[in-house]
Amino acid sequence: MLDDLFHKKPYIIGMIHLPPLPGSPNNVYNIDEILKFAYSEGKKLEEAKVDGIIIENLGDYPFFKDQIPSITITSMTIITREIRKNFNFDAVGVNVLRNGCIDAFSISHITNSQFIRCNILIGAYVTDQGIIEGKAAELLRLKRYLNSKVMIAADIHVKHAYPLYNLPIEIAAQDLAERGGADAVIVSGYRSNIPPSIDTVKKVKSSIKLPIVIGSGISLENFKDFCKEADGLIIGEKDFKENGITGGPSNKEAYKKLVEECKNSS
Repeated sequence: MLDDLFHKKPYIIGMIHLPPLPGSPNNVYNIDEILKFAYSEGKKLEEAKVDGIIIENLGDYPFFKDQIPSITITSMTIITREIRKNFNFDAVGVNVLRNGCIDAFSISHITNSQFIRCNILIGAYVTDQGIIEGKAAELLRLKRYLNSKVMIAADIHVKHAYPLYNLPIEIAAQDLAERGGADAVIVSGYRSNIPPSIDTVKKVKSSIKLPIVIGSGISLENFKDFCKEADGLIIGEKDFKENGITGGPSNKEAYKKLVEECKNSS
């Protein structure tokens, strides 16, 4: 399980939101400039004492569903390898948007990173990229073929999406845990800035034995409630960005405040 990667609960996972990568519509920086940005982000998160990080191509919108261009995968592999070489977090994860789970897993395996975030592992969801179907069958066979230790943190009722197979979230979580091969379940709200309800978190937590990670909407106002209920938190919303800019540079002091108070309250 994902718990095995971290020393203490709740584990705090910071986000390195990459600017638009080469090949994406809004790209303005070359790979060396993006590496410099990623290194700066890693340094801030390390100094804030987060437990882990996820490297994500947030700037690449509009996103492909799952057939991600090779130039994107190449860029993310280079960046992830450099972060792994230069920092010593408990765990480093990769998320290739929108649902490049196979690509993220391959990057993690090659760079000796520890986990991925897979937005849609099972089921089918209507998204702004169209209908996206889960990749569990292919992903778990790749994991077996590579004999890889990379873990899979998978979303349930993922944000910015609507499930076509719309079971109650606790039942969908049971399917994800029992039939999807996930190592942790990520619970989020409807959008990135919206958290799940505490009641939803409790429902999912009581229905499965896997770790529960909060995947959206954590702020400086609500984090203490989620620290008490979840096994881990993924942090990267506006409260944790300089000047509140989505996808911009991280605010080290905001991260530091959350880490210190969350660890003390748990």
